[in-house]
Amino acid sequence: MARFDVLRGGQRIEVFRPWPEGGTDDPNTLGLYVLVPWSNRISGLGFNFGGAFHALLPNAEGEPCPIHGDGWLSSWHVSSNSDRCVTLEREADGPGPYCYGAVLNYSLDADGMTIRLAATNLAAIALPFGLGFHPWFPRTRTTQLMAAANAVWLEDARHLPTERAAVTRRPEWDFSSFRSLPTGWINNGFVGWNGRAAIRWEDRALALEVEASPQLSNFILYSPSADAPFFCFEPVSHAVDAHNLSPGPEAHGLVVLEPGTTLSTDCRFRVREIECSGSNAL
Repeated sequence: MARFDVLRGGQRIEVFRPWPEGGTDDPNTLGLYVLVPWSNRISGLGFNFGGAFHALLPNAEGEPCPIHGDGWLSSWHVSSNSDRCVTLEREADGPGPYCYGAVLNYSLDADGMTIRLAATNLAAIALPFGLGFHPWFPRTRTTQLMAAANAVWLEDARHLPTERAAVTRRPEWDFSSFRSLPTGWINNGFVGWNGRAAIRWEDRALALEVEASPQLSNFILYSPSADAPFFCFEPVSHAVDAHNLSPGPEAHGLVVLEPGTTLSTDCRFRVREIECSGSNAL
């Protein structure tokens, strides 16, 4: 997605960070992309499953691990299009053992947007699949987040999970009520999310409610610093490196698809206007 805006008094108010004027080939400058057939990083250049090792190569400059599958880097074709809805599709032969078909739908309404994503396993073997959404949001001086979770994965220097800790161990990361984003680096996966979140920008009199389907029980929160003009709140189906975490991929949110079966998910982004001040505006 290039951009997602609210029209207010003839002005565009950015909900997702907008694509740069003039465009670019870098998907990390988009407003949103989808994650298929998995989210985030896979360590060890592959994973063991079904009695075999399935190799995967790094797919992004500067990243030693394969990351986010390949849907974010690939061409899709438009199968239907109207003024409020567009459907895109693709068939993939790879990466690694993954052969799959994907269908992606964006639908606008008066209150916001719903995105639906589905992947069908076209390989001859069962494989663990994961899905997710990777929006980029404006970060301003008043940005606050509410997204309750039970636990958070701590990360190492490679951005791979090291330990699952209760959120109570990191109270500054407890977003069970509205809280400002951390001032320093955060790039962590949160577990036990109920699929409901809200972002509030009081300086722009705007709030965004996120409603994700039950398959998306994790989220990743990424922000390099308070000086960054953006942050990412990513509803995803599984933990980072779930392919390689003990006791197995299904224990961390990946879904094993038999040949010909489908994993579907959706996420709704509902925009609300709020008062410019007051803690109970939303």
